Amino acid sequence: MNSDSIKTGVERAPHRALLRSLGVAPADFKKPFIGIVNSFTEIVPGHQHLRDIADAVKKGVTQAGGVPFEFNTIAVCDGLAMNHDGMKYSLASRELITDTVEVMARAHAFDGLVFIPNCDKVIPGMLMAAVRLNIPAVFVSGGPMLAGRLHKDGQVKAVDLSSVFEAVGGFVKGTVSAEELESVEAAACPGCGSCSGLFTANTMNCLTEVLGIGLPGNGTIPAVDSRRRALAQQAGETILRLIAEDLRPREIITKKAIDNAFVVDVALGGSSNSVLHLTAIAHEAGIEYPLSRINEISDKTPCLCRIRPAGDDHIEDLDAAGGIPAVMRELHGFLHLDTRSVFGGILGDVLKEAIPADGQVIRSLKNPVAATGGIAILFGNLAPEGAVVKRSAVAAEMMVHTGPACIFESEEAATDGIKSGKVKSGDIVIIRYEGPRGGPGMREMLTPTSMLSGMGLDKEVALITDGRFSGATRGAAIGHAAPEAALGGPLAALQEGDIVDINIPLHQLNVRLSDEEIKLRLSRLPVFQARVNSGYLKRYASRVSSASRGAVFTD
Repeated sequence: MNSDSIKTGVERAPHRALLRSLGVAPADFKKPFIGIVNSFTEIVPGHQHLRDIADAVKKGVTQAGGVPFEFNTIAVCDGLAMNHDGMKYSLASRELITDTVEVMARAHAFDGLVFIPNCDKVIPGMLMAAVRLNIPAVFVSGGPMLAGRLHKDGQVKAVDLSSVFEAVGGFVKGTVSAEELESVEAAACPGCGSCSGLFTANTMNCLTEVLGIGLPGNGTIPAVDSRRRALAQQAGETILRLIAEDLRPREIITKKAIDNAFVVDVALGGSSNSVLHLTAIAHEAGIEYPLSRINEISDKTPCLCRIRPAGDDHIEDLDAAGGIPAVMRELHGFLHLDTRSVFGGILGDVLKEAIPADGQVIRSLKNPVAATGGIAILFGNLAPEGAVVKRSAVAAEMMVHTGPACIFESEEAATDGIKSGKVKSGDIVIIRYEGPRGGPGMREMLTPTSMLSGMGLDKEVALITDGRFSGATRGAAIGHAAPEAALGGPLAALQEGDIVDINIPLHQLNVRLSDEEIKLRLSRLPVFQARVNSGYLKRYASRVSSASRGAVFTD
């Protein structure tokens, strides 16, 4: 199906009449119709400027001989949704975004799509829609926010949103004053764009380049940089070429391309949420992609960057160092260079124009940050289907840790427990019943992890949950534990003081209980009672699958 379905033939006269009412000229009926999928909203800082991006895209489409039609989809700001019931809707919004794009694209028979995302769930939701629809598509994001500048004691320090969350922890501990907290708050987010560290949004925007569905620079050119508008116009021009070549998303986003995405992801030390989203994209594309494959990639791929929250660099620094093409150039021996790219040709062609790694923001293979990649999947009797940790943000002394379980049945309870001093040095904090179904919505746990970091406990306390973590999280934070507690996963069997063993280098996550004892404890538990019994979240919880499968909807 293409736009001829709504514009060609005698029987389409009523359709053409409606199109004429939009200002479509008779000559335009011979041109490709392009859907501009914009996630503009005035409540999300990463999206407040996307009208300008859409205008640039439409200019490119028009100049290349197409007819652009803009429509919108929803966007949730994870920062604003954090630490209250609104976060239950964040991951859940991903499926809605995918579905709404499908509805609009099929109902209006577009020949091609230009996607304009920027924040966490919008990018994977749109990527899932692209491979589901499988009509020519290109991505251009709104770009990252610049880091804030905090002036203190005659010095200037770069700060970001995670700095504010961590300052809250310092305030609770008494090491940060109210005035200092307010100064960080005022400086951290200086303008539009996706939050400035290598958090989930910027991780996923960077990976569109590696997947081949975004143009070079898509992940790193700052939102306020004039190059961002030029890139948007280029994307509008590119979609007409893709239509002419009949190059479709499933020819671009292949199993090899997903391998490439994980190679660059672990080399960057990207967000652990990429595991959830890339596996969901693979599922939508009909690609089998087991979690164990991520360990195979991560164990042989060195980590080359220390971008916030793992280090002090921000996305603007990565951009200045050559961006994702420079990272891929350094990693060329680890990549499938024959995968397709909307840039034209194959991924290897992108690398030909890349500059060498600078050796600082992007380390060389001879001097990596770490010999192994930034993400690890842990398995064991606490997570038979797997759990995810961003090991590039874990302190060396926490890579192997044993401690007693300090158990909380929700994020709110954990936050209160940390503030009240219940959590002690050496503990392993357990936050359960926060998985895709149990939460519902698999909330991010940035508040408790940031409080631990701000209180100086991130090198002394680990955290395990069947929920997930913000890309801004650092410390021994292990999420996506599957099966989740609400489905009778082993986390539900834990009792206060049970001894838990974490061994990240060996990919192990275990509790010192026999299989028989875990089974007995689980058999004595009451049936889990859903926390939400109406609205979209009720429907979401009834259909969502395990985090080990990307938390996609079951058929």
